[in-house]
This record gives sequence, C-alpha cells and structure tokens, in this order.
Amino acid sequence: MASLHLASTEKTPEVLFDSLNGSFQLKGCSIHENAERFFRPLLSMVEGYIEDPAPETVVKLSLTYFNSSSSKYILDLLKLLDEIHFSGKGKVRMEWHYEQEDLDMQEAGQDYRSLLEMPVKLVCNPTR
Repeated sequence: MASLHLASTEKTPEVLFDSLNGSFQLKGCSIHENAERFFRPLLSMVEGYIEDPAPETVVKLSLTYFNSSSSKYILDLLKLLDEIHFSGKGKVRMEWHYEQEDLDMQEAGQDYRSLLEMPVKLVCNPTR
C-alpha cells in the first residue's frame, strides 16, 4: 500500500496518509468547489487500506473550516476507517483537534464522535 502526501491550498486540506504506520491526517481548510474530485482518490486508497490495515490506525483531523460537501466526504472516510475498528481487523482511534474558541469545530467533532464506533478524542488547542 502506498503513502500519500498532498500539500494544502487555500481551499484544500493537507493530507498525510501513511499506510505502513497506520496514520491518516487532514489539516487545514476544506472548501472545495468539487469535493468529489478531491475526496474520491482518498476514499479509494482507504478502501484498499481497510483490506489489510496496520495493527493500529491513528486518524488525526485538524480542520479550521469545512463546507457541507466536504462534511459528507469526511464522514464517508471516517466510516470506512471505522470499519477496521468495528470488524476487529485492527485498533483505530481518532483525534479531532480544534481551536479553543472555535465552538463550531468542537461541535463538529462531537457530532462525528456520535456517529462512529471508534474512540474519538476531542483535543482543544489553545487559540494562537
């Protein structure tokens, strides 16, 4: 399985996916005009990964903002990764990072946590 690194842009988050070490990260802003074009390759990679995952997978999301179309694809990604945990193929845990004063991102993390089986830790970072 390959690893992937996509640098962030003004409209897309940084993506770090290391299948050998079981690490998946999204960081930044996700306000795509065509979210499917951005997320479809990630979904495909994760679909391949869940067939033979690392013993432990750490999912780290540090998003500053995302639009509604990104929200759907983020949930699709998380549900795929949740399958690893649910099926017993490996351990999966997620860290949802948000800025201390960003109540919207805190609430989004709580919402995702309520929809997933894997453990989700909300991490409050001090506002810069």
